[in-house]
Amino acid sequence: MCFSIKKVVALMLISAVAAFAKPTIYILATGGTIAGSGSGELSTSYTSGTVTVDKLIAAVPQINEIATIKGEQISQIGSQEMNNEVWLKLAKRVNELLTTGKADGIVITHGTDTMEETAYFLDLVVKSDKPIVMVGAMRNSTSMSADGPLNLFNAVNVAMSKDAVGKGVLVTMNDEIHAAREVTKTNTTAVDTFKSPNTGKIGTVFYGNVKFYMAPVRKHTTNSMFDITKITELPRVDIVYSHANDNADFVNVALKNGAKGIVSAGMGNGNPFPSVLKALNEGAKNGVIVVRDSRVGTGETTRNGEVNDDENGFVASDNLNAQKARVLLMLALTKTTDKAKIQEIFYTH
Repeated sequence: MCFSIKKVVALMLISAVAAFAKPTIYILATGGTIAGSGSGELSTSYTSGTVTVDKLIAAVPQINEIATIKGEQISQIGSQEMNNEVWLKLAKRVNELLTTGKADGIVITHGTDTMEETAYFLDLVVKSDKPIVMVGAMRNSTSMSADGPLNLFNAVNVAMSKDAVGKGVLVTMNDEIHAAREVTKTNTTAVDTFKSPNTGKIGTVFYGNVKFYMAPVRKHTTNSMFDITKITELPRVDIVYSHANDNADFVNVALKNGAKGIVSAGMGNGNPFPSVLKALNEGAKNGVIVVRDSRVGTGETTRNGEVNDDENGFVASDNLNAQKARVLLMLALTKTTDKAKIQEIFYTH
């Protein structure tokens, strides 16, 4: 009887310790403005990626009080330099940390220029329900009223939140939480630049207080069809931007240089200039996957509108912007070149 009581007490103590154990959050740093430094508080000139992950963590000591923080430097670049190699390296490390149980959540510091693309790529290829949070800053670390420290504090709190489980990759900036598929950068310099124009934000985080109001419904993470375990490179996909009095030169260059896919950011509801339409049609006939998108930035590019997608052999992008359509098309091409199947992927992911 005495042994049983001791055993019960021991189990209760273990449970109590586990209940109060701090979660392990990995901060994976890639560079960007959040890790940038300039010549002074009022200078608009700065260099991205100069601050290392250990210094980013040291600048926000409060995060060590709420979580066991571990940092890794994945890259030190401005996000305008982001490339497929870094994406694959980052995604494989995130998968390793989460699926092996080393991390309870992941925070990725990143430049804002291509944050939405990296977020969507990870949203499609990471195989875990655990929270993954992208965060950055619009003001560098030496700037007056730098927004990076509070953004990072909020991102760690989101990565710790049980309510963030199963919601895919999230972007946390300026007290708001956005789904990776929906978010885009809308202003060159403003701290409230990140918006989800088609759907709105899915939550808020105010000095660490996390609240969710909606959840993404398209396929992501564990129910996404993509697996990059054995992938070492991604197929080339180019974006061609339309304008009045356009010409087909850029389409023809893309085709000549081996593009496997082209995203056409057309006018209005994805409408290309006539000569561009003809060139895209020729590319589609020769096996290049053409996704018809819009330069407008919001709304759905509807299938078979003014352009007959069936006759031209095109895929419609649904409501993805051109840069995210490119991400999805690259991954789709690792699975199939069947246009009907790729169209279905655009409607489900």
